[in-house]
Amino acid sequence: MALTEELNRTLTQVGPGTAGGELLRRYWMPLCPASELTAQRPKKRVRVMGEDLVLFRTRAGEFGLIPERCPHRHVSLYHGFVEDDGLRCAYHGWKFAPGGECVDQPFEPADSKLKTLACRPAYAVRALSGILFGYLGPAPAPELPRWETLVRKDGTRAIDVMPIHHCNWVQVQENSHDPVHTYYLHGQMLVEQGLAEQFKAEVAYYLRPIEDYSFSLCREPTWTGIRKVRTFGGDRPEHEVGHPAVFPNILIVPTPGAVSTQFRTPIDDEHTYQIRVAFSPTQDGSLVEQSDDEIPVTYHPHPARPDGEYDLTNFGNQDLMAWESPGPIFDRTQELLGASDAGITMFRKLLREQIKRVQDGLEPDGVIRDPALNEIISFTMSQGQAEMMREVDPESVGVGTSHRGRW
Repeated sequence: MALTEELNRTLTQVGPGTAGGELLRRYWMPLCPASELTAQRPKKRVRVMGEDLVLFRTRAGEFGLIPERCPHRHVSLYHGFVEDDGLRCAYHGWKFAPGGECVDQPFEPADSKLKTLACRPAYAVRALSGILFGYLGPAPAPELPRWETLVRKDGTRAIDVMPIHHCNWVQVQENSHDPVHTYYLHGQMLVEQGLAEQFKAEVAYYLRPIEDYSFSLCREPTWTGIRKVRTFGGDRPEHEVGHPAVFPNILIVPTPGAVSTQFRTPIDDEHTYQIRVAFSPTQDGSLVEQSDDEIPVTYHPHPARPDGEYDLTNFGNQDLMAWESPGPIFDRTQELLGASDAGITMFRKLLREQIKRVQDGLEPDGVIRDPALNEIISFTMSQGQAEMMREVDPESVGVGTSHRGRW
């Protein structure tokens, strides 16, 4: 059943004070690779859920995330000076600590009350696996989830920063609950692009007949989400274990040679930032010493050409075309959902349910408060793609998603 215009707005709006935005602020959101903040460039503009912020790292190494505009004359603090204990505005020198306190106001009386009035709301920042995460919700901040793909030691990681998506975050996440689009959008598309030989394992995997599919709502102590499961026929039949889409905005999916953890951070109602971590486990389970500073970061260009055509030669570009082409905010009052869209319906129901919990003053699912539950959060996932790769294209086993044009 199509959504009403009002409900579509409720599910897709992300700004402060909106129903959807207040829910999303209960979760940690990736901001950028940690490598983007250096001694030479210790600050960065970020826009998260409709808020224009400046992210900075003091000379002492503490992170700060505060509104970009100085409360004095609204000059951008991005142009300010990073010091040992804070960020100083370039216009009149008002200085703000990472906690948002205004700690210095040159040219103002020592007993002025203006310093208290100038304090800015500040958001928590944490670093994990080469990514800076921000929490924009009410204090105290919950635990930053330690997904196994971010903290396991038996492999290496690579970070992919996707091009800015010109669409609402829900359009991206809904795709994660669609088990059948892979046949045409990925399998058949690679054939149409003349890439069947280069991606022979993927084509062999996705161009099998899909004989059945199902969805299950998972509520675990550390996460809630939806697992989609397919049953393939043909010469290589398989009943998948499936893989989880973690509520609200994460997909964890096995790919040939790696497991991809995909985070979708809403920039505003019409744009989404996506960062992915590809974890490639060692074949023998041996441990690998890879510091966060050693994790490679790849930035991908937008696949849309000046003439409006998309480069559709890899998975990420194919998905982005499907997410963006319906428009910045898909008009769900006009859609025609079928049986294969049951996962999308389930996700929307879950999204409405969790919005209601926050409106009722309750904590939504998947917010972790107990550190003992957060040592490592593991998942059961299908291994069919890895097995297909070993069978069909053994020379590429162990190659991460940042390579072979897969992203």
